[in-house]
Parts: sequence; C-alpha cells; structure tokens
Amino acid sequence: MLARLLYNLLNNLHVVEKLADSRPIRRAAQITAYAITKAQIAGRDASARVMRSQTLRQVRQEAGKVPDDLGEMGGRLRRVKDTFVNEVKEGWKDGSRQIKK
Repeated sequence: MLARLLYNLLNNLHVVEKLADSRPIRRAAQITAYAITKAQIAGRDASARVMRSQTLRQVRQEAGKVPDDLGEMGGRLRRVKDTFVNEVKEGWKDGSRQIKK
C-alpha cells in the first residue's frame, strides 16, 4: 500500500515540480553535477597521464619483439615492472604535493 502511494506521488507532475523547486533537491542536483564534473576532469587527467606513460610505451615496444628465450622474456618483464614502479612512486609524490597545496 505504501509503495503504491509513493508510486502515485512520484508520477504526479505537480508533486515532482514542487520537489524539483525545493532547496534540498536543487542542492543535491548541484552536488551531483559537481561530483560528475570533477570525476570527468580526473578521468581525463588520468588518461592523459597514461598516454604519456613510459610504461605504456615500453609495453608496446616489448610486445612487438619476439623473445629468443625465457631469460630474455624475464628481463623484459623486469624492466617493465621497474618502470611501472618508478612511475607509481612519481605519481604518489605528485599527488602528495598537490594535496599539500
């Protein structure tokens, strides 16, 4: 019964317009729009960093080569891992510096 009453209220155009004009609903919409915008900006920044990433370039380069033996493959993977770890450390430091500002 309660669900049906709620359903009827939310499908009433007048009630929906009144809710949309209320301060709490408008504020919730503003906060949601702000969060979505910030997430989009952060996503673009992250994707730009990935595209500039030395690790990504190195993986592409190494993927194009066929290894002669297992030892060579292990060396390649080790170099990619080291590059990745260095980039994560640099990103962590940059993030810490931005938080401090």
